[in-house]
Amino acid sequence: MNDLTQGQRKELTAEQQWQQFSELKTAQDYIESLRGRKLEVFLLGERVEEPVDHPIIRPSINAMAESYILADEDPQLATVWSSIAQQQINRFLHVPESPQDLVQKNKMQRRMGQLTGTCFQRCAGLDTLSVLFSITYDIDKSHGTRYHQRYVDFLKKAQKRNLIVGAGMTDPKGDRSKRPSDQADPDLFMHVTRRTEKGLYVTGAKAHMTGGLNSHWICVMPTMNMREADKDYAVIGMIPATAPGLTYIYGRQSCDTRALEVGDIDKGNAKYGGQETLVIFDDVFIPWEHVLMDGEYEFAQELVSRFTAYHRASYVCKTGLGDVMIGAASSVAEMNGAETASHVRDKLVEMTHLNETIYSSGIASSYEATQHESGAFINDPILANICKHNVTRFPYEISRLAQDLAGGLMVTLPSQADFEHETIGPKLDKYLQGKTSVSTEDRTRMLRLIENMTLGRNAVGYLTESMHGAGSPQAQRIQVLRETDFGKKQSLAKRLAGIIATDADSHLG
Repeated sequence: MNDLTQGQRKELTAEQQWQQFSELKTAQDYIESLRGRKLEVFLLGERVEEPVDHPIIRPSINAMAESYILADEDPQLATVWSSIAQQQINRFLHVPESPQDLVQKNKMQRRMGQLTGTCFQRCAGLDTLSVLFSITYDIDKSHGTRYHQRYVDFLKKAQKRNLIVGAGMTDPKGDRSKRPSDQADPDLFMHVTRRTEKGLYVTGAKAHMTGGLNSHWICVMPTMNMREADKDYAVIGMIPATAPGLTYIYGRQSCDTRALEVGDIDKGNAKYGGQETLVIFDDVFIPWEHVLMDGEYEFAQELVSRFTAYHRASYVCKTGLGDVMIGAASSVAEMNGAETASHVRDKLVEMTHLNETIYSSGIASSYEATQHESGAFINDPILANICKHNVTRFPYEISRLAQDLAGGLMVTLPSQADFEHETIGPKLDKYLQGKTSVSTEDRTRMLRLIENMTLGRNAVGYLTESMHGAGSPQAQRIQVLRETDFGKKQSLAKRLAGIIATDADSHLG
């Protein structure tokens, strides 16, 4: 492919695009698949030659790689038989074929959160793969297009090769009071710029792309409901992460430069981290075989609604992080010698109550899933939105209680270099001792973990992402309002109150 001209390189066929991908079996295979891609990646104002080896980026790759490890170590949880590929595949590539599939997905997500203590970056891609199965089916049924078979063909290849597909939904949006086609700058929403015999070209950007840099493919799709004037913005397409015209700008995270320091104690969670990138698309080509929507604007809103039903239930992943937080808080209380205090126990109970409340609404939405005509199962939308709405609040309270139990030392600890200093190190070891049965270093490590998850790099994955991921709190409230049948609830009340039933109430008997 290196011998191709720039123009030929821009219009690679679908078959040519697939040639760069071989089957991945292990976590190490995955990590190596990200090497040597010559991507345009910028971090802290500099181009990164090899993202895999960058100390700020590598923890996010490690977190994603854990999904391959889990599939190997616990195949019953993290793998599933695919009726599309006709083989056992990673569950992160599976379109749910039953409510139990969705339940197992939630359990896997919680386990991944427990193992990494951060955002492991695969949920949005998984939920994109799920929603595309039904939405392409519906577009074909309405317009006689062939998107669904294109999608199934793509998914089969991705499943067999065990690849990662990232989700590119959120546009920069510009002036929020204006529609996509009304923006002063048309590039503030992803749009089609031209079409050729071989495919189409898109320009724009996708913001907050979770794990975008760590993916093999990026699926771009509409971010909101569209109207006829927005037809060129109603586009879904699969793009290789190596496609010409892509630029990745890595987002800053609190305390991220600690990853550049020597030693691991001050990092809190040295091995794992999350990732958010702004991905710019400058005249990027998509062959027709990988185009799954092109102008069918009336399906954009339904796409978003179904995606949020999947993705907002996926936020049970935060209960895995909550498990880590509760474990850290109870550990540090024990290290401080305060584990038997009644107020400490009460706070730990409250943390557990909040964490399990999140999990229960997410699991309930999976058990209450309904089957679409295409065969895919979709989470109950109200319960999924309730799950995510709980996530916008409860992790913050869990974090507050963890900080309460940790004490002020969490934010006044000297550095690892101070602890290792030949003169002051022994003094710190003496004066920062908790229980004599616990080393000062172990206590310090636990405090740093709480700091990392509530204030540091992984606070993005546990707190900020809990607030804004899959939509802001108001977005969930709007969706709950749309999905709730208040008339039916009124009928229930009127019946018991003895108010004469209307025709609409007659089904209640």
